[in-house]
Amino acid sequence: MDEQQERLYRELIETAKEAALKTYSPYSSFPVGAAIVTSDGSLYSGCNIENRSFGLSICAERTAFAKAVSEGKREFKTVAIFSPKGKDCWPCGLCRQFMSEFGDQIEIVVEAKNGSLICRKLAEILPEHPQAPEKLRIKNA
Repeated sequence: MDEQQERLYRELIETAKEAALKTYSPYSSFPVGAAIVTSDGSLYSGCNIENRSFGLSICAERTAFAKAVSEGKREFKTVAIFSPKGKDCWPCGLCRQFMSEFGDQIEIVVEAKNGSLICRKLAEILPEHPQAPEKLRIKNA
């Protein structure tokens, strides 16, 4: 990755760290923050929000995506994910599937235990994922 890209990724990780401070995670005690950049450069962040009915909990990545989608965004470039309790904090299977709705070339950025950044395309961490055929995708209204 070049210098400019690394600077952007570091800024996204810092935004994800700030989002992790806002988490509601009384059951797992595992705070997570996420920050995403859309194709037009807009930035959205989110944190995990737990519920005693575990299935009703929402991960940080999906919170950030929901905020962006609710503002009309549909094209995403990069998502950074951070947890102070677990470096190398990759998206869970639900989040990977959720994000794949918007394309398999979204960049996923996490901070490794040694502080370096790891970047992978969604397609690399969710191979052979089912994508909605183009004609079935929901278009902007």
